[in-house]
Formats: sequence, C-alpha cells, structure tokens
Amino acid sequence: MNILLERLKEVSLSVFPIAIIVIILSLTVVPIESTLLIRFIIGAVVVTIGLGIFLFGAGLGVQPIGNLMGHALAKSNNPWLVGILGASLGFLITVAEPDLQILADQVGLASGGVIPSSLVLIVVSAGVGIMVAVGLLRILYSKPLNVVFTIAYSFIFLLGLKTSEEFLAISVDASGATTGAMTTPFILALGYGVSQLKGGDTFEEDSFGMVGQASAGPIFAIMIMSIVMGLRNIQEAADPFVPNVGILAPYVRLFPQMIRDSVFTLAPLTILFLIFDWKSFKLNKRTRGSILKGLLYTYIGLVLFLTGVNAGFMEVGRYMGEYIAANHRWFLPVIGFILGMVVVLAEPAVHVLTEQIEEVTAGRIRRKVILVALSAGIALAVCLSMLRIMIPQLKLWHLLLPGFALGVILSYRVPPIFVGIAFDSGGVASGPMTATFVLAFAQGAASAIPTASVMVDGFGVIAMVAMMPLVTIQVLGALVQSAERRASSTQLREEGN
Repeated sequence: MNILLERLKEVSLSVFPIAIIVIILSLTVVPIESTLLIRFIIGAVVVTIGLGIFLFGAGLGVQPIGNLMGHALAKSNNPWLVGILGASLGFLITVAEPDLQILADQVGLASGGVIPSSLVLIVVSAGVGIMVAVGLLRILYSKPLNVVFTIAYSFIFLLGLKTSEEFLAISVDASGATTGAMTTPFILALGYGVSQLKGGDTFEEDSFGMVGQASAGPIFAIMIMSIVMGLRNIQEAADPFVPNVGILAPYVRLFPQMIRDSVFTLAPLTILFLIFDWKSFKLNKRTRGSILKGLLYTYIGLVLFLTGVNAGFMEVGRYMGEYIAANHRWFLPVIGFILGMVVVLAEPAVHVLTEQIEEVTAGRIRRKVILVALSAGIALAVCLSMLRIMIPQLKLWHLLLPGFALGVILSYRVPPIFVGIAFDSGGVASGPMTATFVLAFAQGAASAIPTASVMVDGFGVIAMVAMMPLVTIQVLGALVQSAERRASSTQLREEGN
C-alpha cells in the first residue's frame, strides 16, 4: 500500500503543475468556461488516480515479467528463439501502451478515418517488436550500440526521402509515444535481465539502449506503411473537432468503452505470461499471484487513465492552444517552453530511468544532473515546436535531421554508457503528459493558424521531445568525459611531483 501511495504522489506531482498552469492561464490569458474547466479538473484527478494505479501495477506485474522473460531468453542461448520471442514481447507490450493508444486515436481523428487507429497500433507495435529483437540480439552478440543506431537511422533517412510531410511527423511522434509508462519499465527490465545474466565487462553499458532501439522501430514502420499504401496529401480529410458536452456525461459515455478496449489490450500479455509460467518459470503460488494482481491493477489504472484523458484532460489542452494561437500568437513559444520544462521533470518514466542510471553506475552519474540536462533540452524542444507551427518556412525535418545526425555523430565521441542513456532518455521523456496535454496543445495551435495544418504541424511535438535528449545527454557525457580526463591529468602531474 505504501508503494501505491508513493506512485500516486509521483503522478500527482506530474499532473499538478499542468493543472496549475491551466488555472493561471484561465484567470489571465485564456478564458475557459466553467463547464470545461470543471471537466478538466475531474479529468486531472481521474488521470492522476489511473496513472498512479497503472504504474503500481506495472511495477508489481509488468516489470517482473520483463525480468523473467529476459532471463529465460538469455538462458536459452538460441538466437532464433531470442529474436522471435523478443519481437512477440515487443509487439504485445506496445499494443498495451496508453500513450500510443492516445496518439493512434488522434491520428485517426486528424486524418478523418483515412488512417484507422487500429492500423497505427498494429504497424507501430510491429516496428517496436522488430527493434526489441534486434536489441536483445545485440546484447547477446556484444555489438556496439552506436553502430546499431547508425544503421537504423541511415535506413530511416533513406525512407524519409520518400515519405510525405504528414507521415514524417506521425512516424517520429509514434516513436516517442511507444516508450511510455507501460513499455519503458518492461523493455528496461527485459534488457537488464538479458545483460545481467550474460554478464561480462560490458554489463553496465548493455543495461541501457534497449528503449532507444525500440523507439526507432515505429519510425520506419509508419514510413513503410505510408509508402506501400501510397498515402499522401490527406491533411484536408481531417474531421472537425467536436468538443464534449456536459460535465459527467463524457465520463459515463467513455467508461464502458475503455473497460472493453483495455481487456483486449492486456489479455495477450497475460496469456503469454501464463503459458511461460506453465512451461518455463514454474513460479510458486504467491509470486504468480502477485504478478497477476499487478496485471489487474495495471488494467484498472489503464481504464481510468484513458477515460480521464479522453473525457476531460486533453480537451483543455487543445482549447488553450487554439485560443492562444488565435489571440496571442507570439505567446505560444513561451508557454511551450514552460510546458516542456514541467512535463519532463514530472514524467514518471523519467524518474524510473534516472534511478536505474544512478543504481547501475553506483552513483557515478547523478540523477539530478540528468534531470537538469533533460529539462533544458525538452523545454527548448517544445518551444521550437511552437515556432514551427507559427512559421510556415520552418519544417519538421529542418529540426529533426540535424538533431538526429548530431546525436549519431556524438555517439562515436562520448563514453558508450552515455549513448545508451541518451537514446533511452529520448524515449522516456515523451511520456503520458507529452502524448496527452502537449500534443493536444500543439494540435489546437495548428488548427487556429491559417498557414498551419493539423496533420503536418499538429504532430511532431512528441518527435522533438524524443530527439532533444539525444543531443543534450551526449553533450553532458562529453563534458563529464572531459572533466574526468582533466582530473586524471592533474592527478598524474601531482603524483609526478
């Protein structure tokens, strides 16, 4: 129970700053009608409770499954088994990711149903599955992480030359949305389990990088889908935004739908766990019961989270973006900077990663230093995203291409552990608050600016949030490396004297 209360406290610190920003803006810059504001506050409470229960369940059920699966895969020492099961696990855990479900729904609405949300879920999950398999095989064969990223992003760059603007934004947004509250602890545990059992001198380095590798999969998966299906110029098909009516009616309407959808989301992972337990794990009754209880908590939390997000939380974000863009356009980058700074410090998955960094490195890399670097980078990322919506000449690839290229170049210049941390940070920074409130804010702004398109400019903010840590964390790594070299040089001189 203490752990559950701790999770609720963590999430409340995540949602509370955004709620405060909304209330302050409603009293100053953006007049929000009382019905919408009350529905938002209810949504914020439901999101907080839901995400807290979800994270508690993920820690109790999903994370242990990841560790058990990782150990089982490493013990098999069969590359084919590792690849096939790694791909299957990556697919199943991504389908259950709430951030991706939210993004898929937004893509479906923005495209007027041309791109069904179910198709986005399947394609993106398949991309993650492929890269999870690649990541596990990389650990087993001790291949350099920077080489894997170079190959993956070179392939993505070539596909990007054939991909339309709207699908470029969606593909990289999908990359960030896949590594959220569900997938991050599972993939981290999976990679940690394999690297721990494998051991060796590279154990510390191999513990990181799996999330970063997994987040590359959705990019090429969506790009391939758009090229194969020949989808182009679909931005005009978007359905008009229809706001909810009433205070409690949207919650009553959506709750049964979320109950049904969440069953289909979590059932495959539960069934796979039971099969593995029967054939391989053979857990005692108490441990098995604890994991199944965790999966039940995960289900309850997912239902509440998705209900709160869709019934009352995201709508205010969209309304605020639309109103500010229409009436105080040059205030957008300022709000974007503040939102970016708040969301990254509040993302639960960021705290999971930074705690693991400090634990694995025995305190050599402090979590507070990582948090400061992430905060600065994400604030700049959201600010630049708002400028991109405002300035027609500024395209998404103008920002992403140099950013990813610099990230890959830096991967050959900094200590390997910082490469894994940087690419993992890019995935975890773009979590629930980014996929919900910040994405809705960007889409609202894009819908209000005549020169912007919801399909092209309304997406891309998650991509920017996912890209920026690749640069900021590796720059931090270069600074740490330089400081250690200076300290070592000074020590040698003092010993020589």
